[in-house]
Amino acid sequence: MKNLLKYSLIFFSTLISAEVKEHQGILATLYVQDSAEYYANSINVYRSAIDKLPSVLSDKSVSAAIEQRGDFQDKPPAVILDVDQTVLDNIAYQSRLIKTRTYYPEGWDEWCMEEQADYIPGVKDFLDYATELGVAIFFVTNRTANLEEATKNNLEDLGFVFKEKRDQLLMKGEKNWGSNKNSRRSLIAKDYRIVMMFGDNLGDFIDGSDNKNSSDHRMAVTKKYKQMWGHYWFMLPNPNYGDWENSIIDFKYNIPKEEQLQIKIDALDTK
Repeated sequence: MKNLLKYSLIFFSTLISAEVKEHQGILATLYVQDSAEYYANSINVYRSAIDKLPSVLSDKSVSAAIEQRGDFQDKPPAVILDVDQTVLDNIAYQSRLIKTRTYYPEGWDEWCMEEQADYIPGVKDFLDYATELGVAIFFVTNRTANLEEATKNNLEDLGFVFKEKRDQLLMKGEKNWGSNKNSRRSLIAKDYRIVMMFGDNLGDFIDGSDNKNSSDHRMAVTKKYKQMWGHYWFMLPNPNYGDWENSIIDFKYNIPKEEQLQIKIDALDTK
């Protein structure tokens, strides 16, 4: 009986260990990488934006940026896009993490330096259309400044043409910018009317203090700006990572993965 109990404990311990070691992102990664549903949703987001763009341009009384102040009606129009999982598809990097049983940021800089990310479905059509209508394109990303050249090369390889006298790629760490994107949006808003914004994380649209907050607070802020979604703000799906996940673990990035997993399990609502 004692031996049976001993082996049972070993068996269940092995199962728990296997569960902890099993990479948490495998289903999310497969969904983004292989599902027709993810492709269709991304196309939907950018096609909707294309349909909305002419009317947004004609209504000069509205800005998409909550940081925009004062008179902006006569400023030239611009759109702001996040880069990762909004414009560039890094799902191959997520796959590498699973294969090697590692976690971000391991290998991240090296992946970016390879300059081989593809466009997210639908984004090229939008960028081409916005450019055709004379809309300035800005990329506000939390890729770090050391990755600027590689990011620019990647985008150019995909066909995007940067303007010679315009900084269109605003990186984290450049000019002392932190992860909060509001200062970079404010900088763009000085010279342009921001007509649309795109991202895969709430912080791509709102202030960082509201973004890096509890799940309930983030949901309340999202509902507060209900009128912006689908008109001026366009969210891309990202089930792999983001502050939606970090809010569940109360932004305690450094606690063990086993503990993070248990917190997530405890957060499941089974009614």
